[in-house]
Amino acid sequence: MDIILPAAGFGTRLRPHTWSKPKPLVTVAGKPMMEHILDRLMPYGPSKLVFITGYLGDQLEAWARTRYPGVDLVFVHQPEMLGQTDAVLRTRDYCHDDAIVLYPDALFDADFSGLADLDADAVAFTKVIDDPSAYGVAVVEGDRVTKLVEKPKEPVSNLGLIGIYYFKQIGQLFDAMDEQIERKIQLKGEYYMTDAIAIMIEQGKKLVTRDVVAWEDCGNVDALLQTNAWLLSTDPPSPAQRPGSVIVHPSFVHREAVLENAVVGPHASIGAGTVVRNAVVRDAIVEENSMIADVVIEHSVVGARAEVSGTARQINIGDTAKVTV
Repeated sequence: MDIILPAAGFGTRLRPHTWSKPKPLVTVAGKPMMEHILDRLMPYGPSKLVFITGYLGDQLEAWARTRYPGVDLVFVHQPEMLGQTDAVLRTRDYCHDDAIVLYPDALFDADFSGLADLDADAVAFTKVIDDPSAYGVAVVEGDRVTKLVEKPKEPVSNLGLIGIYYFKQIGQLFDAMDEQIERKIQLKGEYYMTDAIAIMIEQGKKLVTRDVVAWEDCGNVDALLQTNAWLLSTDPPSPAQRPGSVIVHPSFVHREAVLENAVVGPHASIGAGTVVRNAVVRDAIVEENSMIADVVIEHSVVGARAEVSGTARQINIGDTAKVTV
């Protein structure tokens, strides 16, 4: 089974952090969000990981080659943002059998076992949601999906599409995408993969759903911090207490971080090489090699190699920034 990971977007909702690194490398609970995703996939023994890259894609490639040296990795470049279909079609020369297509901007708890044995051509992973009006949803009749509806005004289904799909023969998706482009089925100049899947349904292909246990968005700063807290609470790390400082669990403090007269947590993630001195950090992410001094910060995200000092603030600054208040 191949894993196709479209990661060419600009991550505009997560700026300023995505000015200097691709969104999948933004840290949450001590690791890049892409690493959390692959941690959930690697136990299933994928044949290859296929990354679709764009802006700052060289950083993602360098990270993946370092982090997964023994895995078959493929990198495909998407030069223009022409939509999901345009991105996934670029993997056609590399993916030929079954595959998972997964958008790496959310973390999840899902079961990928036994997919090839299902009586279905494809599987859409879904999450039951209270308000489906902001999501695409799957409408199910009997044992199969009959249609996909984007942001329904009427409550036709509460099965939200979360951007994870399995295809028993990925070539069927590619063929549907060809037809989608030929028929010019697009929205605001972009081709969306759900329209290609809708064509597969029209052609009589069987699509079923499988619910995920959990799904947490990383799309903007508030969502990123919520996901950070969820990860820390779900699988709480146990960093050793530091003399003269207090770590309030659940929190992540890298072993190479320095705490001096600091209170960290709850729900704080402190990266390698970061110094927290005479400061309180809670409900926050501070990436590697940063300095937090003489300040109280909460509900904040601080990028790598940044400096924050002064009085109590709420902070959202990217890599290498310096703030004194």
